[in-house]
Amino acid sequence: MHKGKMKGNAKGIINAIETGANNARAERINGAIQELKTRGRGYRKTENFRIAILFFNGNLKMFPQNSQ
Repeated sequence: MHKGKMKGNAKGIINAIETGANNARAERINGAIQELKTRGRGYRKTENFRIAILFFNGNLKMFPQNSQ
């Protein structure tokens, strides 16, 4: 890695090492969206694609709640 580039990213690198943070969650969501896009073989409207993303990846609670 170029010396200047390493120096500019040093704070982020140290932070990632100390916290153990990474972008795995974002990559998992992106992968799920790409799979949905492939499975759907195209959507006529962007809104339909958006709804499908939210439906399958939105962690919705689809079971009725017991209200007492």
